[in-house]
Amino acid sequence: MAVAQEPQRVSAAEFIRGFANWRMQSARKPVVVTHHGKDAHVLISLDDYRRLDGDAASEIAAASDVRQASLAGLVDSFRDGVILIDRQRRIVALNPAASDMLEIPAAHLIGEEVTTALPGFEDSLISHHLVRLLDCRERFSGDIPGIFRPRQWLHVDLVPLPVGGAIVIRDVSEAMEGLAAGDKRQAMLDAIEIDGSIGHARISVRETIEAANAMLTGLLGVDAAAVRRVRFSALLAVGERARFVEALEAVFRSGHPVRVASQMVTRDGSVVDVTLSIVEIRGPYASDGAVVLVTRRAE
Repeated sequence: MAVAQEPQRVSAAEFIRGFANWRMQSARKPVVVTHHGKDAHVLISLDDYRRLDGDAASEIAAASDVRQASLAGLVDSFRDGVILIDRQRRIVALNPAASDMLEIPAAHLIGEEVTTALPGFEDSLISHHLVRLLDCRERFSGDIPGIFRPRQWLHVDLVPLPVGGAIVIRDVSEAMEGLAAGDKRQAMLDAIEIDGSIGHARISVRETIEAANAMLTGLLGVDAAAVRRVRFSALLAVGERARFVEALEAVFRSGHPVRVASQMVTRDGSVVDVTLSIVEIRGPYASDGAVVLVTRRAE
């Protein structure tokens, strides 16, 4: 049965002055170094340390292996592509999403210089930022067009790592197309406003007006605040209201635009012949209302 050894004690000052002696003493039994009379450190032999730390070291190593495996599994499950490169710009690893995005097996890419394996990097803005990543540990995040194929937009994040760096890529082409479509819609609205002969109103699914342009409010002889939250059909001649409500319900039911002839009543009571074009605003899950375009009918 092993018997615990009674340690020797020495002050920090004496330990420093006689280090060689105390190092030899620690080979036989532990040496406790005190500071202001209190135990502070223990000097033991390497063999004793290995026996003492064996189980703990194994547990730490096992836990580290589990963490590394978990991290690798997490990266492999990402929908974003992840490419790891070393300081020589060689690809050392990539996840399945990156392989799918590139349409190249991972085995064909590992070990290749990144701009050789992916020529689009060499001719793009990303090449400069890769140099900054590896030389200066500088991060980068941005949207880059046409790296892998024409008209494709990728959001690229460059992250410094001990091995070199990580290139995280996400296809954002659809989002960029949505932004472009939004710009086109805004340009069309601007053109309508400049033309000045077309009124428009945005209405909710309950038919209440959420916004109206200057041409429409000018036609009615009121300001925008006066018609906000008013039912659109209330602006029409009494005999035209039911037809408008039926047309709006048809738009919400089918999703197809509808065009109807109608009459609007101005603030002074006069009646204006108009054509109403109704188009649904479709949200991700349900209808968000409709846009109604208003144009005068020729007399």
